[in-house]
Amino acid sequence: MGKKQTKKNKKACKTSIGGQAVLEGVMMRGKSGIATAVRDSDGVIRLEADRLKPQEKVSKIAKLPVIRGMVNFFSSMVTGVKILMRSAELYGEEEQSESSKFEKWLSKTFKVDIMSVVITIGVILGLAFSIGLFFVIPHFLGRLFSSLVTEKLIWVNLFEGLIRILIFVGYVLLTSLMKDIRRTYMYHGAEHKTITAYEKGLKLTVQNVRKCKRVHDRCGTTFMFLVMIVSILVFSVFGAVFPMLTNGFLKLVSKLALLPLVAGLSYELLKLLSKTDSFLVYPLKLPGLLIQRITTREPDDDMIEVAITAFNKVLKMDADANEPCEKFRMPEKVCDLTERIKTTLLSGGIEEISEADWIVCYASGLNRGEIKGEKLVSVKVSETAERLAKERLSGRPLWYVLGECDFYGYTLKVDERTLIPRPETEELVMRACDYIRPEHRVLDLCTGSGAIALAVAKKTGAKVVASDISKGALAVAEENFKKHDVNVSVIHGDMFENIRGKFDFILSNPPYIKNVDIAELQNEVKNYEPNLALDGGKDGLDYYRIIAQQAKDYLKKGGMLFLEVGFDQAQAVKNLLVKNYTVEIIKDINGIERIVKAVL
Repeated sequence: MGKKQTKKNKKACKTSIGGQAVLEGVMMRGKSGIATAVRDSDGVIRLEADRLKPQEKVSKIAKLPVIRGMVNFFSSMVTGVKILMRSAELYGEEEQSESSKFEKWLSKTFKVDIMSVVITIGVILGLAFSIGLFFVIPHFLGRLFSSLVTEKLIWVNLFEGLIRILIFVGYVLLTSLMKDIRRTYMYHGAEHKTITAYEKGLKLTVQNVRKCKRVHDRCGTTFMFLVMIVSILVFSVFGAVFPMLTNGFLKLVSKLALLPLVAGLSYELLKLLSKTDSFLVYPLKLPGLLIQRITTREPDDDMIEVAITAFNKVLKMDADANEPCEKFRMPEKVCDLTERIKTTLLSGGIEEISEADWIVCYASGLNRGEIKGEKLVSVKVSETAERLAKERLSGRPLWYVLGECDFYGYTLKVDERTLIPRPETEELVMRACDYIRPEHRVLDLCTGSGAIALAVAKKTGAKVVASDISKGALAVAEENFKKHDVNVSVIHGDMFENIRGKFDFILSNPPYIKNVDIAELQNEVKNYEPNLALDGGKDGLDYYRIIAQQAKDYLKKGGMLFLEVGFDQAQAVKNLLVKNYTVEIIKDINGIERIVKAVL
């Protein structure tokens, strides 16, 4: 019962799906669809799938035995070249080449499909190379053999056939030494293993596929070997029937003319042999299977995953006429991507077009000067930029979307646990760093992301302590300190709580928004930035009062306070400090009073 069930399953899972290895991928072809899966340079599997011409629309003549083999041989060659070029286009160069510009000029000037022209040329060159290597060279060696050894047609044809086989095996062995071809052979193995696993009735998982053999009865390698064997018989029969065409140039021409017939007969023989596992026909299969040991290599798990993806798509297309086709999304010029992201943001009401630049820079790793050029960026870069733009359109601030921002030349992590550092805070650091020296001790009060503490420590080498009431903010600050390899002491506490010792400088950008004004802030600020870091009390001065009252207990004589203040708050903060400090109000680059400097 068990054996019968196994045979039943095997028969039920027999498939006509075949495949081809391409650059970093696999193509699978079924009855109604063709799918190519490629793992791109970012490691992402990309899929392209299209419908084949329905069988009922195929000419009855093209379905006849032998003729169908001729048709399939040439159509497979055209399809193979086309898919190889598509996979190379997806996986290949990220630079805009001069040749691609030239191709666009030709297409525009002469109104031709350059891809079709290239494919046609590729097929012609491929045929010419194959004919020259496997027929012209053996033909001339055969003439030499006939002049030196024997003129008997059967022996000459056998000799030429042997030469073809030796050239083929040598060609395969030599190409297997090339790294890219070796990887293609690994994908070839993944293709065979996947088809075999399905035919065995196994669930298509990487583990199940890996256990299967990497050789297969319907492989193109076996087909090529059969072509060489069949050609010996066909050429010999033809020579016996038409002896007048077996000499000199006519012999070579007649062989080339017979190639379609050889391909058709070899196709039928391959189909016939693949239908049986009888030991009687195994000797006919063995040479092709042995050569497959060279043209296939054991694939890695990622390659098997690619093959399974292509196979499953074809399986769905064969089972469901409504299964959608897919197209590879190709790399694009970074300048085009930038313009597209700008359009997306503008359509969503975000008019600050520089945000598109920042999004593309972050996604691509390029600087703002480079994103104006024609460098090609990968699909993953485009998808990342689109995702970030979509998130930005939700109202989330750009720097939270990116997860980082630039402050004083340093890249800081930021999220909703901290305020986004502002340019005016950079001016606070710049002013303070004019006085701070490596031997000084500095306190960054209300550190938030750690921007001030980090910049001061990196710029001056001073000993810096960073304090904040928010544990979340301190966690972000510590990540930033670690990222930039600075030794900043972190203290959790409310203002001066838990602070010990005295400092040469105290710097702070405390909460200073009037609580009644918070509701009037931009949605990006009030809905996303932490309220704890914004609310400065009824008049916005609550934290400045604490500083005015307590800072003197933590400052050395002659020590300095540097405080960032809100719009129109400088004079009020000065009034809080003048009793104990010599106070100076400093304007920012826009002429606004935004910094208060106080000397004890």
